[in-house]
Amino acid sequence: MLPFSYSARNLWNRPLRTTMTIAVIALVVVASSLFLGLISSLKRTLVSTGHPLNLVVMRKGSDNDGASALSQAAYQAIRFYDGIARNAADQPLVSPELVVQPFFWTREGGRENVLVRGVEPIALEVHDQVRIIAGRMFEPSAAEAIVGKSLVGRYEGTTLGSELRFGRGSWKVVGIFAAEGSSFESEVWVDVRELANDAKRPLPYSAIRLRANSEADFWLLKDRIEADPRYALQAERETDYYAKQSESANSLYILVVAIAVFSGIGAGFGAANTMYAAVQSRVAEIGTLRALGFSRGTILLAFQLEALLLAVAGFVAGAGLSVVLAASVGHWLKGIGFGAATFTTNVVQLRVGAGDLVASFVLTLVIGLLAGLGPAARAASLRPIEALRRG
Repeated sequence: MLPFSYSARNLWNRPLRTTMTIAVIALVVVASSLFLGLISSLKRTLVSTGHPLNLVVMRKGSDNDGASALSQAAYQAIRFYDGIARNAADQPLVSPELVVQPFFWTREGGRENVLVRGVEPIALEVHDQVRIIAGRMFEPSAAEAIVGKSLVGRYEGTTLGSELRFGRGSWKVVGIFAAEGSSFESEVWVDVRELANDAKRPLPYSAIRLRANSEADFWLLKDRIEADPRYALQAERETDYYAKQSESANSLYILVVAIAVFSGIGAGFGAANTMYAAVQSRVAEIGTLRALGFSRGTILLAFQLEALLLAVAGFVAGAGLSVVLAASVGHWLKGIGFGAATFTTNVVQLRVGAGDLVASFVLTLVIGLLAGLGPAARAASLRPIEALRRG
């Protein structure tokens, strides 16, 4: 067997061509890693939202809060159903909520729809992912708001103590909340009654979120809510509700695969070109190795190893650049906005995870294997006498 150092040393005998090939492969890694990171970040944001024992109650036929409207009577009828969990003060964990989608102005002067959720204080117990990390909870009927941390600094008036203008008035930001990276961090919460008055909604709620005591109670509550003929309601598990919204990332996944395939083909041609040039410039060397007794398989393996080393070097450079770019996007852009089913913006924090890098690494290995296969086979097929004569 030829030593590993033989393959590694031969790459650096052609530094310019090797560096260009590594750069091309690194760009493929950057593109695939960032896109895969974006998809996984979006799915993680949506799928992590909600509690498995929470029910989302909406008007029948609605596919999201923004398309639903519920009456006060429906809320009063539901909140005392058996099977609903209660807090330490013996209050049912039922949160009547209203969502609207006003425009917020970005720091760059653009505007985006942001989801504003009207809630009551009990919402912090129903949505126990949410916790105040700065300031305090808003006071009811005081024109106060709390803001998800993904919005802070992205839009005008979203910092603690600022006046946030939307609808027909202004709201003082008295708190910042986190929600374990879920989509709630892309929302503004205010008092539900104030929001209904501001939006002049005849039906004050979009949906009702409630916590079941147990899995058995969950299904009993769901059946009872949907069987009630008075209000024509439907009930869905909260985690399922948000998981459906993450299906929008599937089209992006197809786009990433297409980009990876086409860019991988380009990188493969670059690596193959380097390897063919290596074979052409080392014909006499290959003949000498064959004359010394090295087999065709050994020559094939040595050149294939060179191609894989090119791919690995490109991956290392691209992976490092991907992590740096992802951190830079988070710092400078304050996240990436995605349209949600409620026609509002979900702010996703881009992160390139280990799984994204593993997928990119597999792609680079495929590039290295396929790009090196032809040149390696050509080198291995040279007859010793012919190679020495041509050299």
